[in-house]
Amino acid sequence: MSVSRLRILTLNIAHGRGLSTYQGFHNAKGIERNLNKIAHLLKRAAPDVATLQEVDADSHWNKRIHLLEYLQTAAGFAHSQMGINTRREGRLPLSYGNGVLSRLPIEHSDNQAFGRATLGEKGFLYTEHTLPNGHLPVVNLHLDYKSRMRRIEQVERLIQYLDERHEEKGMESYFSPIICGDFNSRDRKPSDAVRHLFRYLMDQCEYRFFPEGGRTFPAFLPIHGLDFIFVPRHFRVRRSLVLRAYVSDHCPVLVDLEIDTTSKP
Repeated sequence: MSVSRLRILTLNIAHGRGLSTYQGFHNAKGIERNLNKIAHLLKRAAPDVATLQEVDADSHWNKRIHLLEYLQTAAGFAHSQMGINTRREGRLPLSYGNGVLSRLPIEHSDNQAFGRATLGEKGFLYTEHTLPNGHLPVVNLHLDYKSRMRRIEQVERLIQYLDERHEEKGMESYFSPIICGDFNSRDRKPSDAVRHLFRYLMDQCEYRFFPEGGRTFPAFLPIHGLDFIFVPRHFRVRRSLVLRAYVSDHCPVLVDLEIDTTSKP
């Protein structure tokens, strides 16, 4: 990778079930077939950092396959980080959340679940990656799909975390964070999560979010834009696109970035 270029991808992998409605309908070989399709996509897209949502670490419904470990090996990433938001013990265990695959060293990580629900809990995974000329924070975010007010509260939790992290570290030599994920809200609604976060970020520095007008859900006939990547001013956006892929019910979003070497973090 050129030191001045960076490729970011975000994708909700839907527990490895592909386009079916429930991962429990698949046996282990079926889940692995779907994971191999995702790995092929990742190898073809070749992101430097991939942020993934609905990633299982040890869940009964996809045969207790550790999805992130499987994808890391199959797609050839040097580094990974898992963040568990939903955990349930017992005869039918669940353990899943957000995952990051990276070709850049991960020097720090922190996972924040929004609650303690044993099914469907959301949260965000914060990671810091080593770049030759600074440190790159990346946020992998998954918001509630039912309630607009809950999404706003969850964005406020993220904002509070970012403010506290900035105060704690001072953030000299740190780029502003790239924020990726499944927002479960559309970008044109002024009172929903995407615009709420965007207003906060614009108060910090100039940001853009992608895809602009792109549709990511459902994958077989996308009509909604639910998945976004927020990019700060330190990066020139060379390209952004929604990939046509049928590896889950969401389409991947990819951005190609160029580090603005005239700007310091």
